[in-house]
Amino acid sequence: MHVRVVRFTDVEPDRLEAMLAMIQESDGPPPGVASTALRVCHDTDQRTVVVLQSFDSAEDMAAAESVLDGMPASDTPGTRASVDRCELKLELKA
Repeated sequence: MHVRVVRFTDVEPDRLEAMLAMIQESDGPPPGVASTALRVCHDTDQRTVVVLQSFDSAEDMAAAESVLDGMPASDTPGTRASVDRCELKLELKA
């Protein structure tokens, strides 16, 4: 599994809530994005959000890059600070 980790700063709570509502109302990821899971983590005190997008393969993640990187700033929760592209090496669940 591969995970795209995107960190946003300067997150306004209202903007985040609007984005989350839009995602929940959608029929899944945008066309061209073959993600298998989405996690959104919000740190209210620091006004940051970390988005974890999971993909079955590095190829699926790479194919989604142009769609995700091309998203208008108004469709994101804040200012994109960083993007990491990772291979998941370990996941433990209780």
